[in-house]
Amino acid sequence: MSVTKAATIQGQIREISAELQDAADHLKDISAAVSIFGSARTKTDSPYYRKTIEISQKLAQTGFHIISGGGPGIMEAANKGCFEAGGTSIGLNIKLPHEQKDNPFQSQSIYFKYFVSRKTTFFMNSSGYIILPGGFGTLDELFEALTLIQTGKAHKAPIILVGTEFWDGLLQWIKKQMLGNHYISPSDMDLFVVEDDPDRIVALLQAHHQQHLEEKFQLGLC
Repeated sequence: MSVTKAATIQGQIREISAELQDAADHLKDISAAVSIFGSARTKTDSPYYRKTIEISQKLAQTGFHIISGGGPGIMEAANKGCFEAGGTSIGLNIKLPHEQKDNPFQSQSIYFKYFVSRKTTFFMNSSGYIILPGGFGTLDELFEALTLIQTGKAHKAPIILVGTEFWDGLLQWIKKQMLGNHYISPSDMDLFVVEDDPDRIVALLQAHHQQHLEEKFQLGLC
């Protein structure tokens, strides 16, 4: 490895470490946070945009903080619902050559240069994940959450897919190809649920959070 390349890598490692530390400092007092993922290209007149606002409002009203990517589309709707309900609305913003433009509904904004530190921050601070329709980035976040929980690298948390019609083809493929060829276990299908009703989504997250608190109490951690 050349001296120049080694220096570049060392510099990137320092920057990533600094981003992680900055995020940890910002979020050290945040608990019961739900991350909401979905397309930056979702329009404000989309049913998914409106549903995201409703879900986020209801979660904020029950005491959850909301974390999104800080950009437009579903990210904006997630921050907006929480912000307008008086909750703590967190945006993990990243600069991209297109799509990403910070939305104005963030009570806390954290900025990242690197995806790795941004994604790590999501998964270190979330007690639940809501996934709405989206593109490659959304699928990346969905499968990262599934992989981390499946392998025990992240605490077990609800992964809720919103948009039954949108997700149906992917789920059928997972069942036929991944499960059918024994690339995943039958129990892995229980790592996520599909749910479109905002009230039931909130109830699922509340039930999990309450169970988590009870387990911590039994272990003497709170």
